[in-house]
Amino acid sequence: MAKRFDSKLNRLQQELPEGLLADAAWMQAHGYSSALRSQYVRAGWLDSPTRRVYRRSRSPLTWQQVVISLQSVLDLSLAVGGRTALEQQGYAHYLSAAVREVHLYGTKHPPTWLASLPLDVAFRWHNSLRLFPGDADAPPEPAPVMVSAAGLTLPIRYSSKERAVLELLDELPEHESFHQVDALMEGLSDLSPRRLQTLLEACASVKVKRLFLFFADRHRHAWLSRLDTSRVDLGAGKRVLVKGGKLDPRYNITVPADLEAH
Repeated sequence: MAKRFDSKLNRLQQELPEGLLADAAWMQAHGYSSALRSQYVRAGWLDSPTRRVYRRSRSPLTWQQVVISLQSVLDLSLAVGGRTALEQQGYAHYLSAAVREVHLYGTKHPPTWLASLPLDVAFRWHNSLRLFPGDADAPPEPAPVMVSAAGLTLPIRYSSKERAVLELLDELPEHESFHQVDALMEGLSDLSPRRLQTLLEACASVKVKRLFLFFADRHRHAWLSRLDTSRVDLGAGKRVLVKGGKLDPRYNITVPADLEAH
């Protein structure tokens, strides 16, 4: 019995990288019963940072480890997107240096235990089908950016910067600042027009597409001339995004009066 116990523990050390999380369903599916998990926790071989969640480490948990666990251990189709993806890909100076929220995008809600983990950041899930209905079948862009993090060789999947900026624009005006987004867009001179074309055609939000083209036109980015906007559905009529704002006549959206519009 002791030999079998040791064998299972050795197998767990191979199957669950140190620091990463696995929930009770994953443990059960891999042959670790509730009684065995409790025995591992009592012996100090497993830590349980929240109910029915386990990891092989007592070091402080990081949000990067949580995301890698969701993507690589639990095999969930989630990507870090929007503001977080842009911050982590080098644009924090336009937005904010401190990560207070981690924005996750996917077609299915992540586990509810995320909210009870001992972390100083909050996870915000966004249903990616709202912006990109094609996500139900396949991502409407090449594979997301993969970046190793948290001292692990396993990578984190981030939205590409082209997709992340569209996800960020979806947060205007309720959860993001026009002026921060304006500063960010000014610095995005190296976007891929081919990827943008695919994303803009796949995007379901008229608001997001109009805002993106407004900012791109405002900052006269070179890649804008390589986009075929006739293939992008911009809808009809005005979109009042800011009460008392100034109407941009080209894209029929209102923007803050103190944001110099065309």
